[in-house]
Amino acid sequence: MKVLIVGGGGREHALAWKIAQSPKLKKLYSVPGNVGMAELGECVKLNPTDVEEIAEFAEKQNIDFVVVGPEAPLAAGIADALIKRKILVFGPKRRAAEIESSKAFARRLMKKHNIPGPNAEIFATYQAAKAYITEAKMPLVIKVDGLASGKGAFVCFDREEANDVLEQIMREHSFGDAGNRVVVEEYLEGEEVSFFALTDGTTIMPLETVQDYKRVFDNDMGPNTGGMGSYSPVPFVTKELYEDIEKKILIPTVHAMRVEGRSYKGVLYAGLMLTKDGPKVLEFNARFGDPEMQVLVLRLKSDILELLQLCAEERLAEAKVEWGKGAAVCVVLASGGYPGKYEVGYPIKGLKDVSKMKDVVVFHAGTELKNGEIVTAGGRVLGVGAYGKDIKEAQQRAYEAVSYIKFNDMHYRSDIAEKAL
Repeated sequence: MKVLIVGGGGREHALAWKIAQSPKLKKLYSVPGNVGMAELGECVKLNPTDVEEIAEFAEKQNIDFVVVGPEAPLAAGIADALIKRKILVFGPKRRAAEIESSKAFARRLMKKHNIPGPNAEIFATYQAAKAYITEAKMPLVIKVDGLASGKGAFVCFDREEANDVLEQIMREHSFGDAGNRVVVEEYLEGEEVSFFALTDGTTIMPLETVQDYKRVFDNDMGPNTGGMGSYSPVPFVTKELYEDIEKKILIPTVHAMRVEGRSYKGVLYAGLMLTKDGPKVLEFNARFGDPEMQVLVLRLKSDILELLQLCAEERLAEAKVEWGKGAAVCVVLASGGYPGKYEVGYPIKGLKDVSKMKDVVVFHAGTELKNGEIVTAGGRVLGVGAYGKDIKEAQQRAYEAVSYIKFNDMHYRSDIAEKAL
């Protein structure tokens, strides 16, 4: 089977690493790929959001199956362009991907179909949003409507902060068109957890539980990022809670999308808050999480290519999934200054030493090859993943691996998976 992965981050390297282990794989391509993915297959320098160009490439190369990693190509209609050419694709069509690409759409869908979430209001003008904030209960959360690489949600503890955020989004247009509308939500308290399920539009297969760390600094301090680390499984998600999430959130959402004429096929990722009133949806995403994918692939024993193919072919009911009994932890190594301004081009040392370690995989995100040397090239640079018999062992292994890796201004959180211990 000739497979093409769309994307070039840590999540896509994790997908490539697992797909490369499948006996079904004949050749692997990545668009645009990254330094780590280049060791597993051929990287093609195309723009991941140029969906027509990618569809043309897939057709010319007789690609059997396309697996889409990030949200932007899905929002641009990559699945639609491939389906039109009769190429099998894992990932929802553009109208279904709106569950992520429009926070306003997702909130309206949830309200209409009684899917639990925070109280939320949608605003298309600065004046209306400001008037609402003047009277609203604090703290509250302001989100840009469109895609913002995981950086478009702001928890505001007082009115001054809320007004500053609103000014930044709707007057200074710091998020471009993504901020033409905002969603203002009630602030929820509890533990955050990431919940993933494969669905072919009819069958739903929930995957293992993951918790990720959004804030840039230890103890959940500092601004939100795309994710600074993750671990799996999550010990406080009991069997009862797991079934409750499936029954009250996943099944109604897949059903709601079908009723709305936007049948959802791919992975549905629910970012949840476990409140005292039960699980509530903070956001939906139309793809695997990053860095959640990195721990899921380390724990998955089944052939991921077969699973994704059955999902895309609407045969998910035939699939069986097996997980390792142990645990996995991923620690993200970022450029100092991220998620704000940061410098790139610093040489990365120690990768050879880590490659010799058992049950440890380094997933590349923001790296590039310059004069034969791997250097930093993004905010999130590497994801150091480790598997162990339990969370403690996986955590120790991950941080031991981190201790070998060095680059200028390297920043990481030292408390990943602490909540589980």
